[in-house]
Amino acid sequence: MDDDALYASRLELVDFLIEALHDVPDEAFVERLLSGEFRTPEGEVNEPLDHGFAELRAFVAENEGRDPGAVHDDVEREYTRVFVGPRPPVVAHETYYRDDTDFMGEGLADVEASYGAAGWSPPEDYPEENDFVAVELAFLRHLIDRQRAGAEEAVGFERVFLEEHALRWVEPFTTELREQTDSRLYVAVAGIYEGLLAFEDELVAQLG
Repeated sequence: MDDDALYASRLELVDFLIEALHDVPDEAFVERLLSGEFRTPEGEVNEPLDHGFAELRAFVAENEGRDPGAVHDDVEREYTRVFVGPRPPVVAHETYYRDDTDFMGEGLADVEASYGAAGWSPPEDYPEENDFVAVELAFLRHLIDRQRAGAEEAVGFERVFLEEHALRWVEPFTTELREQTDSRLYVAVAGIYEGLLAFEDELVAQLG
């Protein structure tokens, strides 16, 4: 895979996860999934990514022929039940899963400091605090974009962010998501998120 294709694949995975996690996915997202527009590789990448891709293909297969609007309604209900509540079983925030800081405590400032060090500000339209999973994914996307543009320092920023933040809570978060969701889509999301971070960690170690 050449560099352009690799960057495109990395960004496509991050964009998929942002759309699936930042809020209730819209109907257009569901339609793209059902149409096969989001392509999954057939070869092996790493175990969680491979499992996530398999679950995503299974989700598409089990909804084949259904009205996309009805599938979207199912996804909306599941996202709301799992992440919104009134008592959500999954709280997709770094500081919720970290043992070394209080939920929404000083650890939140540490996350924001990582963003500021790289000269990045979170999007204002995200409905959650800045340690929310989709905000961290948006930061990761920013760093990959900068790497594609030739900013070598973005590799270092990504390596530090993965080590000090994203990788510190991905396993308990994805484990809980798999346990709590009734949807193959969010089982897929758990695997793809975990596998993407593992892939990025290995990649930036090589680049660094």
